[in-house]
Amino acid sequence: MKFKANIQIMPQAALLDPQGKAVTHGLQQMGYAGIDNVRVGKNITLEIEAANEAEANSAVEESCKKLLANLIMETYTFSLTQI
Repeated sequence: MKFKANIQIMPQAALLDPQGKAVTHGLQQMGYAGIDNVRVGKNITLEIEAANEAEANSAVEESCKKLLANLIMETYTFSLTQI
């Protein structure tokens, strides 16, 4: 079976987000005064061949923990869809 994973990686809420601060400032300078507290993260999509959804879930989870996310500074969530 083939699955598509959509992975969202974001800075932990307790940490400063310099990119988010820069985007917030830029938008406010453009006149968007109501925008505040922008957080910038990563979106990763990948396709995975697995025997079942549990196996695909496990592989994506392991990939996030070992390579895709820096767990000291980031959190991640993901969703799987069968394709």
